[in-house]
Amino acid sequence: MLSNSLSSLWKYRAFIVGSVKREFQSKYRNSLLGIAWPIIQPLAMILVYTVIFSQIMRAKLPGIDSTFAYSIYLCIGIITWSLFSEITTKAQSVFIDNGNLLKKLSFPRICLPVIVILNALLNFGIIFLLFTLFLIITGTFPGMIFFACIPLLILQIAFAIGLGITLGVLNVFFRDIGQFYNIFLQFWFWLTPIVYSANILPESIRPFMALNPLFALTESYQNIFTKGIEPNWSSLWPLVLVTIIFNYLGFALFRKHSGEIVDEL
Repeated sequence: MLSNSLSSLWKYRAFIVGSVKREFQSKYRNSLLGIAWPIIQPLAMILVYTVIFSQIMRAKLPGIDSTFAYSIYLCIGIITWSLFSEITTKAQSVFIDNGNLLKKLSFPRICLPVIVILNALLNFGIIFLLFTLFLIITGTFPGMIFFACIPLLILQIAFAIGLGITLGVLNVFFRDIGQFYNIFLQFWFWLTPIVYSANILPESIRPFMALNPLFALTESYQNIFTKGIEPNWSSLWPLVLVTIIFNYLGFALFRKHSGEIVDEL
């Protein structure tokens, strides 16, 4: 089944690439600055966080004496969270949003989640590149440990894919799933140490916060970019297990119900 899916994706690669290109261009069509907006927007975010938290509020991370530490901490948390959020949010409604396309054209339905993933990665790539340039310019680049974020990104994307496809299929048949997930995602953000440091949490709460599959992942990113230390890889095994479960469940649901999706729409 996997080989058939990969073969179908390769056969329809022009359709996938064209769809990604059209969606990216449609965001900035009829705007004066056009393609410059994907650079201006994340650059503005980085500058705002840096000026407000490092210069105006003088925010500091516990145990780290660095002017830019908190803004870096906040940026890497929000950038990686945004990647996860975009993939899962768009994947959970991808079949519903493209209902007319599914009814009019004949193509492998698996193309739609792939288009979502590629669009999210394109947006993330632009922002992450600017963030990396910011680290270099400010002299806060963590060195070779920077590349430890690659397996973290792969794991995060794999988790987002599994969860997104699971939600996407279920949402076709139970529309409340999508509404619930959008609300749940807001709570999930605040239950993840992005804006605040996990060190400020009471000891009694930390075991419960650790149940959040993104808790250890986010801390791993932050340790790389603010402390320059290697992630605690053993803490990521629960996320690996959850990722395997959701990918198995998601693709099993997709294989079983892909033929019914158009009829339900």
